[in-house]
Amino acid sequence: MQMVFALLDNFPGVGQFLPGDSAFPTVAPSLSSSPKRILILTAGFGEGHNTAARGVRDALGRLAPETAEVRLLDPFDEYYGRLNQLVRRAYLTAINRTPRLWERVYRLIDSTQMVESNLPVLARMRRELSALLDDFRPDAVVSTYPVFNYLMDRTVSRHESPRAWRQITVVTDSISINSVWHRCHSDVFLVPNERTADVMRDAGVAPSKIHVTGFPVSPRFADPDILGMRGPAEQGRHQVLFMINSGKRQATELSRALAARPDVALTVTVGRDDALRRDVEAATGESTFPVRVIGWTDRMPELLAGSHLVITKAGGATVQEAIASRCPLILSQVVPGQEEGNARLVTESGCGVLAESVPAILDAVDGALTNGAARLTQWQDQIAAISRPDAALQVARFVLDDIESNEIVPS
Repeated sequence: MQMVFALLDNFPGVGQFLPGDSAFPTVAPSLSSSPKRILILTAGFGEGHNTAARGVRDALGRLAPETAEVRLLDPFDEYYGRLNQLVRRAYLTAINRTPRLWERVYRLIDSTQMVESNLPVLARMRRELSALLDDFRPDAVVSTYPVFNYLMDRTVSRHESPRAWRQITVVTDSISINSVWHRCHSDVFLVPNERTADVMRDAGVAPSKIHVTGFPVSPRFADPDILGMRGPAEQGRHQVLFMINSGKRQATELSRALAARPDVALTVTVGRDDALRRDVEAATGESTFPVRVIGWTDRMPELLAGSHLVITKAGGATVQEAIASRCPLILSQVVPGQEEGNARLVTESGCGVLAESVPAILDAVDGALTNGAARLTQWQDQIAAISRPDAALQVARFVLDDIESNEIVPS
């Protein structure tokens, strides 16, 4: 990923070093009677980071609407604009079309000091974040993407400035944790599950810094009306949600096969891809059973909570949202490296399977729904054991309590 970072500031006219770009400010602490200021930093390189950041923001809005002032920022998008969009598209192309090449980059980041050695290319971001910290004076900085911690860590340690905010890292990966997450400073690490906590402890992170809160999906997943949406299969037809993320050439074939099953009530999501919508609608148009085809939607909590089974890739956001909804998964794709831990979480917890071809997926559906859906029932029991739909609220409570218990009193 550091090669992507380098593109941002080496682009002509973007992010060059300027005089005075030397240090983050020493931020004065807020008085206890003042609203708590919380800065949440995220990045669009993988939807899990954004999902976690929005979840924490929304939970803080529920828990402390009058006593917490919250800002959410994607510094890459804010400071690099259209160039960032170009780089994001290149990143998505790399993980979907050349996954083995991306795996090599991921392993390199894990095993070398690539991030640390290339921090100077993010001069503009460091400068802008410095000004933001000086203006906003946060009590806590919550990061769902580790590179921001490196910028603050290096500057504070180099100039011996006191750190006047609590630095909190929300780890969005599971089990296969790249060391980039914990090589930098963080006062605490909030992790999605015990398995991830074990991995980080084994990597040398102080146990006192690790707290298992769950992955902070939207707090809507914990709303009682959403938690109670899933009912029994009607007329023997189970609600199956097929989320097309990539591999679109096989998507229409799989949609057609699923739509023909008498034991499946199919919903397909196609995002903002109008051409894909037309292809799926054409492939399923003559099915005996109606098929719902949905474009981009903000009703994912309702869709997952109402489904008995979801077919999707092993992305961090989707896997964690499905777990929060207690909806078992058939994983159709795993990006090597960064998504392997998500797949392990599903398969080793016994709440789904990996099936990366159309025949394998159909076999997995057979295995789940035949014999009175016995395997599906087993998956549902297992996923309930690891589900934390209120994780965002738990993270928000932790952040507020952490600020209170570690508040710096002005002398």
